[in-house]
Amino acid sequence: MNNTKLPYPPSLQLGMIGNCAYSALIDRGARLVWCCLPRFDGDPVFNALLDPSENGSEWAFELEDFARSEQEYEPNTAVLRTRLYDTRGQGIEIVDFAPRFWSRGRMFRPLTLVRRVKVLQGSPRMRVILRPRFEWGRMQPTVTQGSTHIRYVGGGQTLRVNCDAPISYVLSETFFVVDRPMNFIMGPDETLATGIEDTARHFEQETVSYWRSWTRALALPLEWQEAVIRAAITLKLSLFEDTGAIVAAMTTSIPEAPGSGRNWDYRYCWLRDAFFVVRALNSISEVATMEEYLRWLMNIVIRSGGGHVQPLYGIGQEEKLPEFILDHLPGYRGNGPVRVGNQAQEHFQYDVYGNIILGASQAFHDHRLFKRAGRAEFVHLEAVGEQAFKVYDQPDAGMWELRTRARVHTSSALMSWAACDRLAKVAATLGLPERIRYWRERADVIRGRILKESWSEERQAFAESFGGRDLDASALLMAEVNMIDPNDGRFIATVDALEKSLCDGPYMRRYEAPDDFGKPETAFNICTFWRIDALARIGRKAQAREIFEVMLKSRNHLGMLSEDTHPVTGEMWGNFPQTYSMVGTINAAVRLSAPWDSVI
Repeated sequence: MNNTKLPYPPSLQLGMIGNCAYSALIDRGARLVWCCLPRFDGDPVFNALLDPSENGSEWAFELEDFARSEQEYEPNTAVLRTRLYDTRGQGIEIVDFAPRFWSRGRMFRPLTLVRRVKVLQGSPRMRVILRPRFEWGRMQPTVTQGSTHIRYVGGGQTLRVNCDAPISYVLSETFFVVDRPMNFIMGPDETLATGIEDTARHFEQETVSYWRSWTRALALPLEWQEAVIRAAITLKLSLFEDTGAIVAAMTTSIPEAPGSGRNWDYRYCWLRDAFFVVRALNSISEVATMEEYLRWLMNIVIRSGGGHVQPLYGIGQEEKLPEFILDHLPGYRGNGPVRVGNQAQEHFQYDVYGNIILGASQAFHDHRLFKRAGRAEFVHLEAVGEQAFKVYDQPDAGMWELRTRARVHTSSALMSWAACDRLAKVAATLGLPERIRYWRERADVIRGRILKESWSEERQAFAESFGGRDLDASALLMAEVNMIDPNDGRFIATVDALEKSLCDGPYMRRYEAPDDFGKPETAFNICTFWRIDALARIGRKAQAREIFEVMLKSRNHLGMLSEDTHPVTGEMWGNFPQTYSMVGTINAAVRLSAPWDSVI
């Protein structure tokens, strides 16, 4: 009788591979548990993360008499290595990656997933569990086979797996001795140009070389370099290069806390999140992502015609992202519902206008870019600025996307100020003195209103809304976008008040007032990173470093973070990997690191 078990129940102890066209999540046992095709927001053809039952879909290499595993990335790359060992010390290694490299003058990033298996020791026996499904797990594929491939057809897609393992064993899920290297290449229904092993080897070599060259060009801080590299690669993989959109996370419906019902679909492009991604990568001299994103962003700006802009769009500029529930999926650890789409597309979130201009502003000043922004782009952004000034003191859903409450949120007004402020600076670069005065005057009006109407004498802090008293972590952004001197007594008092009201030890929640689902239970990672930034700015660098070290330990074994951290258990919750959280890792390291000239 085979003693086979899956030792790793669903968790966020996952690695991500990808190539800026698609991505896949792989657990510590080398099980592929999430992969949407043909793009990030597509059908999860492997969905075991949300349905670990027999009805779920996965791709696993199960080792007979499994005992333990090891997992790590090939240094400075997006190539994942997982080693599985049995009770006799025999083992195999699975190398997973999505090909990405320059070929024939263009970036080669096919919808292809490569899994390479090799023997580490002994004569281990394994079986291959290869069970893609379509239409969110509701459709089993039609399966056909050739001499060296298996074809899965359904849901308008055809997946072809070319492999040099015994096809009969793969289809029957039979254990067999791994006595030689084996290669699996899943991709379009096309014949390979070269042999299976030659193709897999070539793709791996070129992909490793690409990522090492990409990483080598980063301007890293002296300290925490491995953490910054992993965060940077993760952010790069969140770019959908075909259009330039940046998704907030790769998953849907991982709850913010167990049983909370706060289950959302994050596989879309929020202009807010994308700005923070661009800014973080810019800070370590990776500006290509900004150039790609600006292609997508200017499409959104021009089509808006100076009018309303949604807080998020699909990665192909889709406006309609209707939210619905899939009842047939049990959800992550049984924590339903599973949602597809996001109702936030209907919201009015007025910080969006500032996020647009903040995301684009460096393109006017940076001489390294292939195509710097100029007067034509400035005219389009001025229309966005006009909208920002028009609505800065109007009620909205705010950056936390409250579904049943509208207020004049401080964070929205703050980003409207940032829009006007950055337009004045761009006008200076373009040599337009009249526009400098115009936007500086508007920025000053908004700043005056914020400093007056967001300040709460009762709380001795900047509140979350004009005339309000509730506290919100987003007030910390006042210093980050340079609206207020961090040494201003009001800002320091706000930091103190937020620490008392929103912090559970090192962790920080978003806000204190109950929302549509009650009071938040988990800490929101980006808020903790905002706190780290604020503490460093006001001179409490030692405290900031202590909290940063806690956040580094909160990452999973591969250096990745989700949206939320449970302050008691330390467990990760929320969608994964969350770009906001990875942004925080980079920002904190850059802010806190000792300078290079301290050691050289």
